Amino acid sequence: MTGNALHLYSRAASRRGFLAAALSAGVVRAEGPCSPARYGTPYKYGKLILAASGQEGAYDRVSVDCPFVFRHGGKFHLTFVAFDGVGYQTGLATSDDLLHWRKQGVVFRRQPSSPLLRYNAAMNWILRENGLRSPGNLLPVDGYFLGAYHAYPNAGYEQGAAVIGLCRSRDLLHWETGEPALLPGDGAPWERGGLYKPCLLKYQDTYYLFYNAKNQTAGSWNEQTGVAYSKDLKTWSRYPGNPILRNGPPGSPDEHFASDPCVLQDGDRWAFYYFGLDSKGVARDLLATGPDLFHPSRCGSIMVDVGKPGSVDSRYAHKPSLIQHNGDLYHFYCAVSPHGDGEIRGISVARSRPWTERGSQASVT
Repeated sequence: MTGNALHLYSRAASRRGFLAAALSAGVVRAEGPCSPARYGTPYKYGKLILAASGQEGAYDRVSVDCPFVFRHGGKFHLTFVAFDGVGYQTGLATSDDLLHWRKQGVVFRRQPSSPLLRYNAAMNWILRENGLRSPGNLLPVDGYFLGAYHAYPNAGYEQGAAVIGLCRSRDLLHWETGEPALLPGDGAPWERGGLYKPCLLKYQDTYYLFYNAKNQTAGSWNEQTGVAYSKDLKTWSRYPGNPILRNGPPGSPDEHFASDPCVLQDGDRWAFYYFGLDSKGVARDLLATGPDLFHPSRCGSIMVDVGKPGSVDSRYAHKPSLIQHNGDLYHFYCAVSPHGDGEIRGISVARSRPWTERGSQASVT
C-alpha cells in the first residue's frame, strides 16, 4: 500500500471512507477449477435498476445497497439495505423481468426499544434454494421464512461493532427477531471489530452462516470471511479453520477485503461469490470455488469489474447476489459512482449473455 493510500485508510471513519481511498488493480492467478464461461457475468446492463429516492424523511433517502435476489409467488423479489442518514433499514422490491423493479417499502425496520436494532436493521439473506442454477425459491422453516441480518449499535454509517442475528416472517413484510446468533466479542481476533453481511444456507441437516468481519473497529482494518454452523438455529459454532476466505497476497484484488459472501451450490462444487478490495481502493466482485463449504480456492477472473469514468459503477462494483433464469446468470451488485463531493450508490445487474441478443428481456415462467 502506498503511503498516501495508507494515510487515507487509517483516517477512514467508516468502511465507505476506506473504500473511497483510491482506485485500480489486477487479478490473482487461478488456484482452483473455475470457468469464466460457466460462472462469469461479463455483460453489464449499464444502468441502475434501483436507486435512492432522495426524498427527505424516506428510509431510502441517501442510498440503496446490498441486493439479495430470489423468486417467490410468481415474481422476482429483491431485498436491499437502505440508508437515510441515520442508519440502515431493509426494503423490498418486486419485478416481472429482473430489470424493472417496484419498491414495496421498508419491511425490516429499526426498533427504537431494541438495543440491537435501535439504529440499524440490515437484513441481507433469506433462506432459499442452494443451487446456483435453481429458480431461487425461498425455503420456509416451520411455516416461516428465515432471514439473517446484521446491525450496528450506533447511529451513523456503520458505527460500532455489528452483530448478526436471525429473524422470521410469514409474509416477508413483518419480521420477528430474537437474540443475536453471533457476537464479535465471542470470535477470534480477525472478527472482533464487527460482523458484516450474513449468508444463510441449509445443507443436509445443518445450517450455515457465512459472514465477513473486520479485525478492528477503527483505523486500518482488514476484512475476511468465515462460517459458523448449527443444527437447531440456536447454538452456533464457528469453524475452527476460519477465516475460510482470507486476504490475498500483496497486489491481489482482495489484499484488504474478502467480503460479502454469496455462497451457492453448483453440482458437486460450491461457488463463493464475494467482493475484494485491493490496496488502491478498488472494490469489485470476485469468485472462489470449492468441493465443500469450508475450502474455497480463489479464481483468477474478475466477475464484475468497475466501469469507465461516467458509468454507474465507475467507483465500485461489489456485493454480489445471483439468480439464474432461462439459462442466464443474473448478477446483481452495488454500483457506486462519484457525484460532486459525494457519491451515487445504487443497484445494477450484469449477466452471462449479451443484452443485445434476441430475447434478452427476462420473464417469469
